[in-house]
Amino acid sequence: MSGARVGLGPLGALGPWLRAARPGWLWAGAAWALALGALLGAWRWAGGRRRAARRLQRVGTVLRLVVYPVKSCKGVEVSRAQVTPMGLRSGELRDRFWLVTKEDGHMVTARQEPRLVLISVGSENGHLTLEAPEMKRLCLPIKLPRKNPVLNCRVFGLDIQGRDCGDEVAHWITTFLNSGPYRLVHFESSMVPRKSKDIMNVFRTTDEVAYPDCSPVLMLSEASLEDLNRKLEKKVKMENFRPNILVTDCSAFEEDTWEDIIIGNVEMKGTMCCSRCILTTVDPDTGALDRKEPLETLKSYRLCDPSERHLHKSSPLFGKYFAVDRTGVIQVGDPVYKMVE
Repeated sequence: MSGARVGLGPLGALGPWLRAARPGWLWAGAAWALALGALLGAWRWAGGRRRAARRLQRVGTVLRLVVYPVKSCKGVEVSRAQVTPMGLRSGELRDRFWLVTKEDGHMVTARQEPRLVLISVGSENGHLTLEAPEMKRLCLPIKLPRKNPVLNCRVFGLDIQGRDCGDEVAHWITTFLNSGPYRLVHFESSMVPRKSKDIMNVFRTTDEVAYPDCSPVLMLSEASLEDLNRKLEKKVKMENFRPNILVTDCSAFEEDTWEDIIIGNVEMKGTMCCSRCILTTVDPDTGALDRKEPLETLKSYRLCDPSERHLHKSSPLFGKYFAVDRTGVIQVGDPVYKMVE
């Protein structure tokens, strides 16, 4: 009995015959596999060493988190949010996954219709809710019927799809804005997102968005906002600039310098500062378009370096865009760390 166990070995009784019959190419393949495994192991070890060599330096604290489900409408402030490759998510609300369009599919934002900023957005029981002054509250299903057509849309010159949300909400938005006619579309996970790199070539080929201007995440510091307000006669709010993450406990414009950052278990990579446009001059409380401030004041001291004029042209910079390297959950009060070598 004990002799039988010894004779079988790892290949059993046929072991010697298999070893003799095994073709040479199989041995070569095994050698290649071993070499590849060693190479991958060394790469992972080196990557781990590089990662371990980086240290974390605390640079701030998350003060506010905001998801903007419908592009240009009011944001939804939350205490915690998932950070996905395509931006913030809270429950069934995802950042800029709904879009107001003309009937031909071209996007409509507060640049063209400033009163969009007065529409409040929420969710309950699988429905998106819309409220606006002198308008009856409207609920529409987040998961739309398959019979609703998929429309071809245009966002900053790039094609993207959206499923039409129906005639009732189209009439509601058109009535409130007293313009149009307009439609509302929803981006679904099966649709092809826009490549951030096709909008600004500083992004990576893996960075993608639905209806945001170009980036999954926009970050701004409280100190930068305070610095601007010290120069303004009429103060502005965070809502003028629509960041996803407002950070405190740092100096003004320090966010411009952040490259690799960690919040909670989320890792993000800084890509470029945000070029500001006329939308910042829309009063978030009244929907009135000023066209001048705070844009003119920002232009007096926040223009880009001449070497980056091909990116920003004559637009002032305020806040910074981030792409997502590692998904996870962040919450108000989380420390913000930057990774340093």
